[in-house]
Amino acid sequence: MSLSSAAPVACDDPLKLGSHVLHSRLIVGSGRYDHYRTMAESLAASGAHCITVAVRRERLYDSFGENIFDYLDLERYILLPNTAGCYNAEDAIRSARLGREILRGLENPGADWVKLEVLGDPKTLLPDPIATLHATERLVAEGFQVLCYTSDDPVMARRLKEAGATSVMPAGSPIGSGQGILNPNNLRICLEYLKEDDPDYPVIVDAGVGCASDVAVAMELGADGVLLNSAIARARDPVNMARAMQLAVQAGRLSYLSGRIPKRLYGNASSPTAGVIEST
Repeated sequence: MSLSSAAPVACDDPLKLGSHVLHSRLIVGSGRYDHYRTMAESLAASGAHCITVAVRRERLYDSFGENIFDYLDLERYILLPNTAGCYNAEDAIRSARLGREILRGLENPGADWVKLEVLGDPKTLLPDPIATLHATERLVAEGFQVLCYTSDDPVMARRLKEAGATSVMPAGSPIGSGQGILNPNNLRICLEYLKEDDPDYPVIVDAGVGCASDVAVAMELGADGVLLNSAIARARDPVNMARAMQLAVQAGRLSYLSGRIPKRLYGNASSPTAGVIEST
């Protein structure tokens, strides 16, 4: 069996995000690749069912003048328009509307949802919490299913859910930083807050992972999925890194469902001591 055709996790349900059902818990971005051919090969190797796309018009063509949609199999992938690069609520809402119209024209089912990003500043790429909440409320009122990028602040995560977000997506660390899961305790609290009255509410870790072990950690914490881009696109070998991320999501999810043993201060022998032959 090849790495790219690894079996899905046994005894697990598909990932449900609003009206969409995904066959993979790994969601992959389409930006920052050197060429769209590499992007297409990496997306296929990742096993992802959902692909995020920045829909602002200047992003649809690469440096070779080629259109991204010529390299995306619209029969295979559900596209998730995102509002990457927006620094206020109005720009994010405008970008979401543009994405909806583009995907309607392509007859892709992703036209009814959006990955919302409203950033606070270009250096940290951390979200603007007030603008994010405002944009979420507006987009939900317009009928969007909003997948909302936010910090790992549990209180803000709960506010976004209350505002109607289809999924809250706390960051493991800043976008593109590759630092991994910096604050697992905050993510645990986010998961507790968001799922306390709805265990099936989907929580996606979005941003900051750099390698497969980061992805596995996110899944073992109980995240329902991981959304990433730079960790694959900027890897030395994007295609093989995509395969690694696919396997990490599956391994982390299976580990979480299986239930880890408790941590102990002292050792605990795995072999029984009863009946041990003793020297005379």
